[in-house]
Amino acid sequence: MIISIALRELRSMFLSPLAWTVLAVTQLILAWSFFTQIDFFFGIQSQLATMPNAPGVTDLVVMPTYEIASIILLMITPLLTMRLISEEKRNGSITLLLSSPVSMTEIVLGKFLGIVLFMLIFVIMISMMPLSLLMGTELDLGKLAAGMLALMLLLSAFSSAGLFLSSLTENPVVAAISTFGLLLLLWMISNNAGDNTAALTQLSLLSHFAPMLRGLIDTADIAYFILFISTFLLLTIRQMDSQRLQG
Repeated sequence: MIISIALRELRSMFLSPLAWTVLAVTQLILAWSFFTQIDFFFGIQSQLATMPNAPGVTDLVVMPTYEIASIILLMITPLLTMRLISEEKRNGSITLLLSSPVSMTEIVLGKFLGIVLFMLIFVIMISMMPLSLLMGTELDLGKLAAGMLALMLLLSAFSSAGLFLSSLTENPVVAAISTFGLLLLLWMISNNAGDNTAALTQLSLLSHFAPMLRGLIDTADIAYFILFISTFLLLTIRQMDSQRLQG
């Protein structure tokens, strides 16, 4: 049932012009950024040749592309998640969903899996640009894999938070704005954390995403994302269960 719900959500996204517009605009921006990074790399290639242990094309082209993608998708993900539950509330179809013989866990996980599959398409499309460089140069495939994993975990975390906030309101615009505000706060919190606020730094999405983007895979960072996603999914399930009990 979870798979069926996920495929239904994925199909409904592609029936909407929003998903196609987001894909097109994002790819256009990232393609421009990607070619800009390549041009920059060619411009300093003569200088890199004289440097010991100089960074390669993976560090100077591929990783910045994933970093820019993370910032763009931080702004775009709320637009994709805002309708997951709030639109069903607004249309009244939430009543049929709550009265169906399907558990809230299956419904929430199905909707989450649907948006994650859509994000996976994003990551694959973005990764096609760096992979095209294999035709003319060598890449650090380990760092490339780490970057893909980091971006996928980050987008899954974005999606789980957006799903929860979508369950709190029947207004998709409110869900989108509140999701963006929360994600931006969790993204920037490490920048304002002083020496005595290490705990705030550990809550930051950026502080766990950045090391993985450099190829440093730490189980603590992976555990953070898993805990983050699980927490918001559990909160969403409890919220939906509460609405079902209220009738």
